Amino acid sequence: MALRSLLFVPGDSERKLAKGESVGADALVLDLEDSVDVSRLPLARGMVREYLASRDRTGPDLWVRINPLDSGLALDDLAAVVQGGPAGIFLPKGSGAPDIVLLDQYLRALEAREGIPVGSIGILPVATETPQAMFTLGSYAGSSARLRALTWGAEDLAAAVGASGNRVENGEYEFTYRMARSLCLLGAHAAGVTAIDTIWGNFRDAAGLQRDAASARRAGFSGKIAIHPDQVPLINEAFTPDASEVTRARRIVEAFEQAEGAGTLQLDGEMLDRPHLKQAQRLLASLPAQQ
Repeated sequence: MALRSLLFVPGDSERKLAKGESVGADALVLDLEDSVDVSRLPLARGMVREYLASRDRTGPDLWVRINPLDSGLALDDLAAVVQGGPAGIFLPKGSGAPDIVLLDQYLRALEAREGIPVGSIGILPVATETPQAMFTLGSYAGSSARLRALTWGAEDLAAAVGASGNRVENGEYEFTYRMARSLCLLGAHAAGVTAIDTIWGNFRDAAGLQRDAASARRAGFSGKIAIHPDQVPLINEAFTPDASEVTRARRIVEAFEQAEGAGTLQLDGEMLDRPHLKQAQRLLASLPAQQ
């Protein structure tokens, strides 16, 4: 399934868990980290495990955000939730390939324990939340077949470097965080996986979210994280190609097929080459089955 929208849902909120599956997100991220107090973690782990086990998986993909690997909490998170067979593990504060390799090993052991097909649970790291992580974005390529996507975050990085904020006067990200975004995008594509854009924090600012999502899609991101159900339809719309884009992509693919191996061709007065074909193929591959 394409990951256009990933909605965070607190793992200890029965009401929000129940509501999450009806909002149209491509994936729910059942959260055991920032939205759950440590004192409620045992309760949240049990609720997430039961939620996973009770779903028939015809709805959104179900991911679980665990606590960071160096927190002392991650392995207990995994031991509690792998039994439910999540689609993947959302890993905060990822620091490059060694973290993915270690998490792969944990998952391999727990899948074997639970009788789950080994390798079936994916990994999606938040790859820019620490200063160290900024220097490892190229290391994810080849780290694990479980790697499904990369995403980035600006809030924890700002806190880690002691910044008083991460945006400049016009509301745009300061250079450090624009760089983090670009490195995440490049690291994801270098690894051959999807790039997912970070949150839009003001869930009441629909126009701002639309602009931000459109910018992310133009840059090469395939989806975006939502922190509120109202953001999901806007994100889905932003990352779904419209009819004219689909029609043109199909015409480009057909033109190259008919050109029998030509490296360049003309379509509607425009010269096209192999990068145009690759973009068209990628767009068509991202479409829901009904399109």
